[in-house]
Amino acid sequence: MAQSLVPSAQFSTHPAPSSTTRLPTDAYVLALAALPGHYAAASSSPSNTIEIYDKTSMRHIQSLPGHDTATSSLKSVDAIAGFARQSLISSGHDGSVKVWDDRSNSHSIKMTNLGKHIPLLCCDVSHDGLTVVAGSDLQGDDASIFFWDPRQPATPLRTHASTHSDDITVLHFGPENTLLSASSDGLISLSNGNEDDEDEAVVTVANWGCSVAQAGWMPGYQRIWAASDMETFGTWTSNLDLLQSVDIRGPSLHGNGTWVTDYFVSSANLPGNQPAIFAGSNEGDFALLSIPDSGSPWYIHNIWSHGHVGVVRSLLWDKENGVLISGGEDSKINTWLPSTEPEDVEMMQVDSPPRKRDMDWDDDREVRLHIWQ
Repeated sequence: MAQSLVPSAQFSTHPAPSSTTRLPTDAYVLALAALPGHYAAASSSPSNTIEIYDKTSMRHIQSLPGHDTATSSLKSVDAIAGFARQSLISSGHDGSVKVWDDRSNSHSIKMTNLGKHIPLLCCDVSHDGLTVVAGSDLQGDDASIFFWDPRQPATPLRTHASTHSDDITVLHFGPENTLLSASSDGLISLSNGNEDDEDEAVVTVANWGCSVAQAGWMPGYQRIWAASDMETFGTWTSNLDLLQSVDIRGPSLHGNGTWVTDYFVSSANLPGNQPAIFAGSNEGDFALLSIPDSGSPWYIHNIWSHGHVGVVRSLLWDKENGVLISGGEDSKINTWLPSTEPEDVEMMQVDSPPRKRDMDWDDDREVRLHIWQ
């Protein structure tokens, strides 16, 4: 029997986006990222480009070439290779991680594994910008985590090939270069990103028993969240002790608005460090739901509707401009404006991984979001 959703005191609906633009081609919007003055959107095959839009007008202004075969992840970082400047970084199925320079319409740094075209599914950059990691798909019996110094990008500093036994779907740095990784093998791992010896690097591992599609650190790095390909959501302590695991498709709302969850989009954090999720419907709508403690009700806070047709792939909160950006399989990029003053909520590290039907994308950066009342 479906569980009931309870509308929160701030429950609101947003029946249409404030503006809509599209990718130049009929591709999926796989991931979104923000730069000063611009938004970036990674598109799916066959174009695999990274499209740049003006923040104010949402006018398309530039195309970056992306990656051959597929662009698998896109994010913005605050420092890279010793330079404290916000930059775009992406990984691809061509076996490379690229740092982009929109002034030259090309990459400024390209990290490879001696030119080998091992598909890379996710990437991240350490907080000091001096270590870049990327995770591969399964190659024979191995799925590898590659580590680079971006100042010496031609070959990895080290490779960890036994942490996981299937596609590596998640990589996120935490404090002191602690690396959170997760995989289709069901394992969530914490390791020392500075350790050359892989046998000594792994600190602790949890086995969720299902393929992990997304994961990340919660604010303060005291807890970890993950979402599976089975549309389940879980949280763990920083030592990877399981706190909760729930099926997000259970609760539904009927009467005061209608909502039925079909899939997970991304995660958020409500005041009091309560986990929450952005859930999507196959009709193209999405909603913000809070994840309850044991015995507590599910609450629905917002529904955004009539913006997309089909699956919503990515969300990005632009705090400076007060805009929520959504991207979908319909090639649309929508902006949503709040109707009143917002209440704070954190948007956690977001991996926007492939839906099972199309293995094309991955991740976004940690940002702040707001519940709109």
